[in-house]
Amino acid sequence: MKNSKPDTESAIPGKRLLKAPPQTETAVAGLPRDAEAATEERELDWSLRPRLLIEFVGQERIKKVLGMSIEAARQRGEVLDHVLLSGPPGLGKTSLAHIIARELGVNLRSTSGPAIERAGDLAAIVNDLDKGDVLFIDEIHRLARAVEEILYPAMEDFELNIVVGKGPGARTMKLAVKPFTMVGATTRSGLLSSPLRDRFGQHYHLDFYARTDLTEIIQRSARLLGVAIDGEGAAELAARSRGTPRIANRLLRRVRDFAQVNERPIIGREVTLAALELLEIDACGFDRMDRAILSAIIDKFDGGPVGVESLAAAVGEEADTIGEVYEPYLLQEGFVARTARGRVATQRAYTHLGRTRRGTLL
Repeated sequence: MKNSKPDTESAIPGKRLLKAPPQTETAVAGLPRDAEAATEERELDWSLRPRLLIEFVGQERIKKVLGMSIEAARQRGEVLDHVLLSGPPGLGKTSLAHIIARELGVNLRSTSGPAIERAGDLAAIVNDLDKGDVLFIDEIHRLARAVEEILYPAMEDFELNIVVGKGPGARTMKLAVKPFTMVGATTRSGLLSSPLRDRFGQHYHLDFYARTDLTEIIQRSARLLGVAIDGEGAAELAARSRGTPRIANRLLRRVRDFAQVNERPIIGREVTLAALELLEIDACGFDRMDRAILSAIIDKFDGGPVGVESLAAAVGEEADTIGEVYEPYLLQEGFVARTARGRVATQRAYTHLGRTRRGTLL
């Protein structure tokens, strides 16, 4: 007689959780299953990105000004001024870069700051551009100084200053390049040097999204994924997405998996809450690491102030990750305050975690 295991109780009352499909060791293409899943996630992420400015939800002021600049450049037959996009990860900087190229009707060449190791690499990329093309450099604040120096004349005068030879016989040769548009994206605009930052004719800072905008993004993504979701389910998902479309789309895919396994044809508020509870996403959109950061400040450092290096050591995370990924939203929502002496937990953090503040805040 076959052994049978009891069904696991679902977080939804009256519903049994179905068994997960058996996992295989390798993917069809011979890759590990984790690599296959990561590739699928990237493909899904790209499929949900807006392709035109009219499809881009939120950031209304930026859309209006950028759309005006693109239309004016097209009417004059000129290249668009260089564009610098800054803001926390997941807000749409890469999507906007692709939209700019598509709206202009030109090609896009994409790279990142850490990938360009030598000045010659950048010179080869710039020299290969056609007139009006868009060069997108992600994490532009991580460009090497020698590479950055090559960019100055290329952006301003559309020419490259190439050093030929070494030692006393070295000479500088100017090479003209076709006019192009540089689009730079950074999560830390303060690390950009002033000469590089000043050469961008347009600088836009992307803010966290309102819940109404995130709800619209989730409903659009659900249509593209072929998922049925009602207004309450989308609103609840938007409330826990940390103001970030990338997180909203990621949570939507996980809730979709939960609904499929539990045979729920429509994702409503009940299904959303059950799935997010399984994912350990609380009402403020905090995951386990967010709560660990707040708990460490309160429990281990008596509410602060504490430096980011000490905080990183306490929670087992990189200081840069805390500063770039977790801290911006905690600051935006008022759960953490940044002082000259370090990070301090606010009253909202104590209330959210159910703790009582013993002393003065600062």
